[in-house]
Amino acid sequence: MTPPPTPAPPLTRSPSTALRTKLFWIAALYFSSGFPFGLINYSLPVYLRTGGASLPLIGRLVSDVGAAWTFKFLWSPLVDRIGTRKAWILSCQVALAALTVGLALTDPARATPYLWVLLITLAALSATQDIAIDAYTIELLDQREMGIANGVRVTAYRVALLITSGTLLSLVRPLGWSRVWVVGAAAMLIVAAITLTLPSTRRVRRGQSITEPLVALFRRPMLPVVVLFALTFKLGDLAMQPMTAPFAVDRGLTTDQLGLLGYVSIASVIAGALIGGVLTSRWGLFRALWTLGLVQAVSNLGYFAAAAAGAPRSAVFAAGALEQLTGGLGTAAFLAFLMSLCDKRYAATQYAFLSALFGASRWIAGRYSGDMVQALGYQHYFLLTFFLAFPAFALLPFVRRVRPAADELAGPGAP
Repeated sequence: MTPPPTPAPPLTRSPSTALRTKLFWIAALYFSSGFPFGLINYSLPVYLRTGGASLPLIGRLVSDVGAAWTFKFLWSPLVDRIGTRKAWILSCQVALAALTVGLALTDPARATPYLWVLLITLAALSATQDIAIDAYTIELLDQREMGIANGVRVTAYRVALLITSGTLLSLVRPLGWSRVWVVGAAAMLIVAAITLTLPSTRRVRRGQSITEPLVALFRRPMLPVVVLFALTFKLGDLAMQPMTAPFAVDRGLTTDQLGLLGYVSIASVIAGALIGGVLTSRWGLFRALWTLGLVQAVSNLGYFAAAAAGAPRSAVFAAGALEQLTGGLGTAAFLAFLMSLCDKRYAATQYAFLSALFGASRWIAGRYSGDMVQALGYQHYFLLTFFLAFPAFALLPFVRRVRPAADELAGPGAP
């Protein structure tokens, strides 16, 4: 058996400098995590809709391809057992850049086998990258750093989403879609260059079985509550998300205007993520989940209002900015909650499983979103997504009793 690598020596910087350095690495990694996700969930629907694809096709294609993020926990033990986090991240980033260039050869009006295979492979590599990035982050951070770090994490991730829904779309008219995909590939290669500078994290390697990380997680008290909460906390947003870009296209917004919408939303999402991270650290997880989750749910009514008859196009801009702001608030608290449940010994597998739960909600809700919009219309569908956000709140009294993994490992006498 190959001996485990020698752990990297601890950073010798002052605590504040060390934290700032960690936040830079986290920002770069989660930009890389969000970029391919944004290509599939934001750029691709506009590409397909402007090319003549139907709403049901867009809903099914985007959601079925996105199943890779839902089921990534199935191969996450490989990331825990084989290679280093850095090697996994870097190899996925280079492959993702190559596949993004391949999008230039697709036909947006037809869901050809080539398009399906390309997108499924792209999503699988993106999900694998996410496994390694999440595990690296959990190993890198102390418990007290997770609140503010998740604010930076969500910000970087959302900036990547906004670039794919803003900057890239604004380049469609001057460059055309083929060159836009090349620009996207170049962005992934730049992040890969940053990944080369990452230090190694301290890892606890043991001769564990493939199932041991999940067995350890399943033995935790209150796990059924955690599972239901993870499935429902982001349900309203996840059901709405696949149809926001087609909605904007159908309201007559051009790709330039959609790009401007992305720029308008950047300030909102950065503010929301950073404020959400700070509030989570100050308030604690329960208060942050309750308060910020409620604000997150209310934002869906912005799209409901924008879809009303006679609503000006500016209402689409307002709804997009509001959704990004409140989404950043709620996600910062939610991710801090999920990370607090993970044993660092099994970080890749356990976090992949927990994050896959709300990915399952994205897959199921998103797959039928196009059919539901065709049956109900945009306005009534967006109202329905508002009510989908509320089952999670019935679980919050039980969520309050869920202990972080660090407390479970420390034992009953832990502070």
